[in-house]
Amino acid sequence: MVNNGSLAPRGEGVVLVVDDDATTREALTRSLSRGGLTVENAAGGREALARIAAHPPELVLLDGEMSETSGLDVLREIRRTRTSSMLPVVMMTTWHDTRDIVHALSLGADDYITKPVDVDLALARIRTQLSRKHAEERVRASEERYALAVSGANDGLWDWNLSTGRIYFSPRWKEIVGAREDEVSEEPREWFDRVHPSDLRRVRESLGAHLAGESNRFECEHRIRHQSGTFRWVLVRGAAVRDAEGVAVRIVGSQIDLTEGKIFDPLTGLPNRLMLNEQLERVLVRQRPMGANQCALLLFGIDGLKLVNDSLGHYKGDDLIRAVASRLEASLRLTDTVVRVSDTSPMAPVHVLARVGGDEFIILLSDVRSVKDATLVAERLQQVMTFPFEVSGREVFATASIGIAISDTNGSSREELLRDAATALHRAKLAGRGRSEVFDPTMREEVQQRLDLETDLRLGVGRDEFVPYYQPIVNAATGRLVGFEALLRWRHPARGVVSPAEFVPVIEANGLIVPVGLRCFEQVCWQVREWLDSYACPEGFFVSVNFSRQQLLEDGLVPRLLSCLHEAQLSPAHVAIEVTESVAIQNLDVTTRLLRQLGEAGLKVLLDDFGTGHSSLVCLHQLPIAGLKLDRMLLLATEEHPALLTTVVALGRSLGLTVTAEGIETEQQWRRAIEGGCDFAQGYLFKAAVEAAIATELVAGHHDWQQDMTTGRPVTARVA
Repeated sequence: MVNNGSLAPRGEGVVLVVDDDATTREALTRSLSRGGLTVENAAGGREALARIAAHPPELVLLDGEMSETSGLDVLREIRRTRTSSMLPVVMMTTWHDTRDIVHALSLGADDYITKPVDVDLALARIRTQLSRKHAEERVRASEERYALAVSGANDGLWDWNLSTGRIYFSPRWKEIVGAREDEVSEEPREWFDRVHPSDLRRVRESLGAHLAGESNRFECEHRIRHQSGTFRWVLVRGAAVRDAEGVAVRIVGSQIDLTEGKIFDPLTGLPNRLMLNEQLERVLVRQRPMGANQCALLLFGIDGLKLVNDSLGHYKGDDLIRAVASRLEASLRLTDTVVRVSDTSPMAPVHVLARVGGDEFIILLSDVRSVKDATLVAERLQQVMTFPFEVSGREVFATASIGIAISDTNGSSREELLRDAATALHRAKLAGRGRSEVFDPTMREEVQQRLDLETDLRLGVGRDEFVPYYQPIVNAATGRLVGFEALLRWRHPARGVVSPAEFVPVIEANGLIVPVGLRCFEQVCWQVREWLDSYACPEGFFVSVNFSRQQLLEDGLVPRLLSCLHEAQLSPAHVAIEVTESVAIQNLDVTTRLLRQLGEAGLKVLLDDFGTGHSSLVCLHQLPIAGLKLDRMLLLATEEHPALLTTVVALGRSLGLTVTAEGIETEQQWRRAIEGGCDFAQGYLFKAAVEAAIATELVAGHHDWQQDMTTGRPVTARVA
């Protein structure tokens, strides 16, 4: 029974001897083995702790005085994770001072023997500790069984006599699986034959490990077949009763029905993805032999839930989800009824509304005759979304995008239908809010292209491929360069410079706009620093940077921007923030607070695309901004209505705002901007957005564009 270093057989209790003196260690190992114990040994504290972690022994005989790691330190480490009832420790010591022995006992030692070791005394004390440990384990197992029985009084109880192979199943256990009292025998197959095939191996392995003594209790969640043919989720717990030799002779336990929590969404009470998958599989199985029937999936996504979460908080977002779920339930016709767990025949038609993710619901319609049936339901759902929702005492409007997929009469799989519905939903969201799209195979290629684009974008972020280009901003009256607007560009290694119209909507949709935007701001700061250090920049020189709503709502935005400015040793006056009019007036209270924080930090805020029809004139005075940038469509409108421009400029002046005319492409437009009183001008007439090197040439040359006021024709740009 001696084991010098290798692992001992696990059939009986193992005593681990720990001593750094090889002679003592080997002598004790042989003597204790002759006394009937299975013994392993360790040459020091570190080796002992490693062995205990890998294969805990029944008892540790520990030398108190070792050179590498003291016995007391090893004892402390053992007691950090294992109590005395789990692993007794008997100290071996030459201590003559009783205070040392008392100290060891206070640290958790169970007993001690003195050196040189009296083997008979050591055997007696070791056996005493092992007997105590085994008695405590039996009491603990009995207490756990009793506690299980008490707590499981309303749960299904079972008692398996391993000697006879018979299992007692309580009436509640049979009720959980939908069986009558006389429909379940005492055979183990009554349990295991009902376990879902995908869970059976896991159940057997977990049970086998406990019976083999590798775990203190048996506990496993699995699916069990109901008499109706559906599956229910249960939690099974058990504890083995063992004989004097530690062999399991009986195991007693309980079974708890978890179905409600497993297959229903806790927020809305609707079926969740798990139940939907099971119901959809049943519908498809029922339809395959019939051939002619079809089912439809409507994947319903709430548009703009993230905006509600960001502006009003996640609790308000949850309120909106619950309100949408309630309205969907109420609006579906009787034939589209929402069903919960039922004991109906597995062949019965199924119509399910389920919540499958943050802002997504699925409506499963069985036995549809054509695509028209599904689109009519989608139209009805779109219609009920046009009315406002009451969320915590305030009205909130929300739209939804819907992707529709119809099963193939030749047989569609569950995975294919779900994938097709997701593809159609993706297409609907790209096309705009509040739309429905029916899946067709060409969508799959478009989605793949989108996925490829997103992959390239994520790689591009890592490779720092996104850079600012700079479009000149000039003094409208003199044509002299006063600054730039930084416009984001993607320099793709194979495609060259990619249009923002292609990639900006994607990085806004997937959240990459936040890191990309911050990196762009950093680059702009360092570029401005370089220009200020190297050239005589015009007085009031600045560069404006565009910010999306996602960027504005990012936690810690202002400190991050100020950190970038500080690192570049730049004044906030040299960098302006541009936000579009549409972004600014969404949730005015939140936007105003954010813009005020930027202004208090010294950053100028410019309202971009002003005059695009969002009717923000009423709230313009509330926004803490420094200037307006007029949308080019407003400038074009002044061809027929010149008073529009002068009126807007006068409004800006009365509010102390600068006014910039954007989209200047002709001499006539420039002249109108001058005559209208605009402060600054910007557009292709002066220059398109250019890379930093070309912008640097403009700064270095004190570039200006002059206008011959007699002809209205710009003079070629020159160096002042």
